[in-house]
Amino acid sequence: MRFEYGYAEEEKLGKPYDVGLLKRLYPFTRPYRKLIYLSIFMIVLITMVDLSLPYITKIAIDRYIVPHHDTREITGTRREGFLRFAMGRPAVRRIVSDNPALFSVRGTYADIPLSKLSSLSREEIARLRSGHLSGVTRVGAVFFVLIITGFVLNYLQILVMEYTGQKIMHDLRMTLYEHIQRLSVSFFNRNPVGRLVTRVTNDVQNMNELFTSVIVFVFKDLFLLAGIAAVLMGIDMKLALISFTVLPPVLIASGRFAARARETFRTLRIKLAEINTRFSETIGGIKVIQLFRHEKENLRRFERLSRENYLAGMQQVHIFAVFMPVIELLGATAIAVVIYFGGRGVIGETVTLGALVAFISYMRMFFRPIRDIAEKYNVMQNAMASAERLFVILDAEDADGPAPGTGGDLSVPPAAPAAGGSAPLGKITSVSFEDVYFAYPPEDPVLRGISFTIRAGESLAIVGPTGAGKTTLVNLLTRFYDPLEGTIRINGLDTRLISPEVIRSRMALVPQDPFLFSDTVRNNIFRSAKTASVDDRFIQEVLEATHLTGFVDDLPEGLDTVLSEGGQSISSGQRQLISIARAFARDPELIILDEATSYIDSETEQIVQDTLRRLMRGRASIIIAHRLSTARQADRIMVLNRGRIMESGTHAALMEKQGFYYRLHLLDHP
Repeated sequence: MRFEYGYAEEEKLGKPYDVGLLKRLYPFTRPYRKLIYLSIFMIVLITMVDLSLPYITKIAIDRYIVPHHDTREITGTRREGFLRFAMGRPAVRRIVSDNPALFSVRGTYADIPLSKLSSLSREEIARLRSGHLSGVTRVGAVFFVLIITGFVLNYLQILVMEYTGQKIMHDLRMTLYEHIQRLSVSFFNRNPVGRLVTRVTNDVQNMNELFTSVIVFVFKDLFLLAGIAAVLMGIDMKLALISFTVLPPVLIASGRFAARARETFRTLRIKLAEINTRFSETIGGIKVIQLFRHEKENLRRFERLSRENYLAGMQQVHIFAVFMPVIELLGATAIAVVIYFGGRGVIGETVTLGALVAFISYMRMFFRPIRDIAEKYNVMQNAMASAERLFVILDAEDADGPAPGTGGDLSVPPAAPAAGGSAPLGKITSVSFEDVYFAYPPEDPVLRGISFTIRAGESLAIVGPTGAGKTTLVNLLTRFYDPLEGTIRINGLDTRLISPEVIRSRMALVPQDPFLFSDTVRNNIFRSAKTASVDDRFIQEVLEATHLTGFVDDLPEGLDTVLSEGGQSISSGQRQLISIARAFARDPELIILDEATSYIDSETEQIVQDTLRRLMRGRASIIIAHRLSTARQADRIMVLNRGRIMESGTHAALMEKQGFYYRLHLLDHP
């Protein structure tokens, strides 16, 4: 079988951010939309609380701390403010009667000019303003209650959204993981492990920030901006319009920031995936790297990737290092404008002091959402860069080959799902190849017009030099790929009409280099067993048949001993025996042995060969043989060379013919 080896950089895709991506993410939020609506409702309440705090400050200042009643024209040239007090209070009536020259009584109220207030004693002023003091106390209590309310609402809102985000992220990760397991082998040939690991871990994690930080807080920031603008215009239209003159520069700065940040975030996602890929390849090939002394060269290549990631990160830092101070500067400019024009209004008594203080507070609040939106844009771009990579994988279907951007065009047709469902398949009685052609790259066919049939109870050995197409036959039979031309039939049915899951459930493959999971020996052997109940008797039969009894007895936890990744903690021969035991436990109808005894010593090989013959009895068996001593035990031998069947027959017949097989035998037994 042929693959494209070597490091594969990710290709750039189309637009990194569009409404289409958000639409595709929406189905993942649909099960939790009630929680999202609840969070948005709490955001509205939080925004109302935030908006009310500066206005309450204005009320405290204008009504109780500096309570100007109105201004009147004095002597036609000067205007002066007055304080008004209700005559219903005995203390007020007493002070007014003691100082009639200072007050002017108007019905149930008494007014005193601000300039004459200092003529009263401190005790009299305190008695006059005792109502103001109680008013300040009430305002302070309301202010405190609102702060506590905001704290509780923020706590609940964060709790709800974090829970929702974690659930959405869990669903997204499970969908991605389930989809990856169903993809064809061609997809994994084109996508390094590190890249896929990045997708399932880092990129899914970025989606969590999108769901928990961006979606709802965008509502908060937009509501807050609109609310602040409305309140400011309600307080003083002229001053509000003057303060809004800084908005055009803010919009220009934000637009330029968005344009520059977009590509930076995408580059960072790509470089992170490339680093993970390189690191994964290094760990997987560490023996080869150390054996051939490639540490320095490998380090230089990794250093190049790391530096590219560093430069992309510094570009991101530079963008924010410019943008955030610009926003701060514009915010300070807006406040300076408010202080200048609002201060003149206070001096000219056209603006109250409370209104000026409220304006300053609101302008500070006004630029906080702008900064938040910029930061959320950061998260949004990061998440969108991850989302497009996730959907590249989710869009990759068995029938379509790899999605765009995953490493180039792929001409090999992967196994397609059966049209209209899987055709029923009884017990396997025959397998046939009918004029099958196949190629990985189109210009280099691997199989050319292969035709043969094998029936239940027969064993077929396939031999030939390296690159003859032996393993490709197995990949076609297991429907990792479908043929370019010709037909493969099982029981007379075209395999394209049979689901790959149905075909694979009827067969067992013992590869030359078996893969074991980081799990117990028991689960590695019996997890896929067809037997309804894997009892002790069945387990003992399988272990004895594959000569694993002594090996299992020597393990510290027996069958429950956990193997390391790939079974690296045991020998190659022991891994092969476990792989053969896995095939025994499956009780397959079709057995494929890809040089299954290559890692077993000669003494054990003879015993296992006898066991394999018992296993193959009554079943169709295909043996990929590199050593001719393995092939001679088969009922029939098929010799491949450069994708063609050179000759076929028993060992004795082929030796007597003295053709291609005979020459191979001479090379194998000089």
